[in-house]
Amino acid sequence: QVQLVESGGGLVQTGGSLRLSCAASGGTFRINAMNWYRQAPGEQRELVAAISSAGSTNYANSVKGRFTISLDNAKNTVYLQMNSLKPEDTAVYYCKLEGIRSFWKTFESWGQGTQVTVSS
Repeated sequence: QVQLVESGGGLVQTGGSLRLSCAASGGTFRINAMNWYRQAPGEQRELVAAISSAGSTNYANSVKGRFTISLDNAKNTVYLQMNSLKPEDTAVYYCKLEGIRSFWKTFESWGQGTQVTVSS
């Protein structure tokens, strides 16, 4: 079973930066895409950024120009560089992998989440 391990969350002041990492491991698989979601208290989980294995990216309007997603295919690791952080970026951040296993079976896996808190 593919497992995702996230790291890099924490407490930062407004205007600061954080870099989240999410490493996938376990078995043989191919990455189609990896995504970052976030969920604030009382809110629905929302897509923050997405990247395909070919490098195509997509961002939520609220983070465009501030966040950058990147993928290291050799390490099966996705990163989210977050700059100019705002209090409204405070949330639990989750990574999601969309991949293919043996016999072309598609699957999705989620990370456990990492807390990002931006103080004003």
